[in-house]
Amino acid sequence: MKAKKIIIAGNPNVGKSVIFNAITGSYATVSNYPGTTVEVFRGKTKINGEEFEVIDTPGMYSFVPVTEEERVSRNIIFAEKPVLVIHVLDTKNIERMLPFTLQLIEAGLPVVLVLNIMDEADRLGFKLSTKILEEQLGVAVISSIGTMGKGIAGIKDKIAAYASLEPSKLKVSYEPAIEKFLLTSGLGRLRSLLVLQDDTEIIESVKKEQKAKYKELEKEIDKLKKKYSQPLSYIIALTRQHTATKIVEEAKEKKGRVLENFSETLSRLTMNAFSGYVILFLVLYFGLYKFVGEFGAGYLVGLMESKVFGEWIIPPLANFIKHALPQKWLQDIFINDYGIVTLGMRYAFAIILPIVGTFFFVFAIIEDTGYLPRLAMLIDRIFKKMGLSGRAVIPMVLGLGCGTMATMVTRTLSTKRERLIATLLLALAIPCSAQLGVIMAILTTLPVLMMIWLVIINLVFITAGILSTKLIPGEPPVFFMEVPPLRLPKISNLFVKTYTRMEWYLKEVMPVFLAVSLIMWTADYSGLLKLAIKLTAYPLSALGLPVSTATVFIMGFFRRDYGAAGLYDMSRNGLLNHNQILVGIVVMTLFLPCIAQLIMMIKERKLGTAMAMTGVVTIVAFGTGYILNLALNIFRIVL
Repeated sequence: MKAKKIIIAGNPNVGKSVIFNAITGSYATVSNYPGTTVEVFRGKTKINGEEFEVIDTPGMYSFVPVTEEERVSRNIIFAEKPVLVIHVLDTKNIERMLPFTLQLIEAGLPVVLVLNIMDEADRLGFKLSTKILEEQLGVAVISSIGTMGKGIAGIKDKIAAYASLEPSKLKVSYEPAIEKFLLTSGLGRLRSLLVLQDDTEIIESVKKEQKAKYKELEKEIDKLKKKYSQPLSYIIALTRQHTATKIVEEAKEKKGRVLENFSETLSRLTMNAFSGYVILFLVLYFGLYKFVGEFGAGYLVGLMESKVFGEWIIPPLANFIKHALPQKWLQDIFINDYGIVTLGMRYAFAIILPIVGTFFFVFAIIEDTGYLPRLAMLIDRIFKKMGLSGRAVIPMVLGLGCGTMATMVTRTLSTKRERLIATLLLALAIPCSAQLGVIMAILTTLPVLMMIWLVIINLVFITAGILSTKLIPGEPPVFFMEVPPLRLPKISNLFVKTYTRMEWYLKEVMPVFLAVSLIMWTADYSGLLKLAIKLTAYPLSALGLPVSTATVFIMGFFRRDYGAAGLYDMSRNGLLNHNQILVGIVVMTLFLPCIAQLIMMIKERKLGTAMAMTGVVTIVAFGTGYILNLALNIFRIVL
């Protein structure tokens, strides 16, 4: 017998995933929704002997989608025929989120409303009567604190009793003229509302089904629009909001004045035009520079390189291989310049892994505290000048962890133009954690070079964004984002997240690092490496770099962090002066995206667009390096 489907829906950052995990346990599968690259989580649970498939939908605000993720969520709700929709909302923000509950009710769906994050609401003195809410809405209402497991038993009880739950009879009353259209259109109440709200997808489907009738409907809609001075979508949304406000007012039990606590004060400070940037500087300084740069890229990398690989792994292994494999060409596969162990595994475990691990730990803190949405609010105004909204801060910050993951997350941005600009900037001027950590390791002892590098990369980032806004046509982005409360993160959760991401990163990076070692070994023995170095001699000399850096840039073609690790080796061994270190790091930062990110760019933006972006990135990277070297020579600057 086929499992009955349960859908979990709601705004972003309301705890849907926590409740999904609590209901399904550890079993979950992730797959792209058909026809899209949006990932959907599916899990299974057994309640009272009956099996259910639980679907955790991407965050959505209404049935009128803005992003691809919202469109997918709506399609799931309409197409999957669930026996129950669990609408999860943040209790203290119920007035803003309840209009979506009303939309679910208007769709004729069996709804269970979950008032989550009750601990935050209680702390703020916000009390609601679930009994009155149930009476007003005509659906089951459950209070929960998902992170503590409270309310999960009640949700499971409602799932078990799905057959006895009936759709609510609540009806939102709109303006008389709109109500008349809803009754006479013949489209059904929900589809009529979506048509009046200019939902392109629904309108196109109605046109296909009822070509002749839709022409008459268009005339009716035009007459209806002339009756009001405001858009119909606004009037419908306002009516729903008024209905929601009235229901919440009825259900309120405690209406006392709520005092602002330290958490709310700090929250305001993180989004303030002055204090917000001070806090951002402190996060970057202590999080990236001190913890990732000094501790991860300095102390941990030094320990792994000198002690673990330098004393415990490479010497005994090299000794064994030299005795076991007398042929030098066989020895070189495992050890020496391009050996699997001395190059591939050493770079992956001794240089990259400590840096990635410390970054992922910092990023987990930023995620779990709720700082990321506040950062989005803070920099929205700056990003607007580059054709982006504050929401784009999420893929940009994720790009500091992994450009591949960040490119995938650009799909959450609202317009095609914004997605294109964000993908280009990620490929051009956002170094991944591994590359950034190696750069920090090189520049930690060279603060002047670090400041110049930061200024140049930021200038390229901002200039590229502003030029993209002028060259790429399209509508400016609309920005709205749910801001969750600031919370102290759970230490256990931070370590679980960090471990999971490190495991994922190693699975992705290890095959590439080992493959590159073999490719470099093959190229060295076949003479192709010498040819490649010879071909790159002229462009490298134009950048003021020695020909020996050709190997680094060839490795960087496969993975940017691999190339950065090569620069780290050269700088540590005194093969580059300070001017060359600066030029090399600038070019490597702006250099081609790694293979995995390039594949994701092709997947998300199509082959032609991805190749065009790659060409732009290459020209900008080497052009910036050339101008920088030229300026240093003209002004006779020796760093």
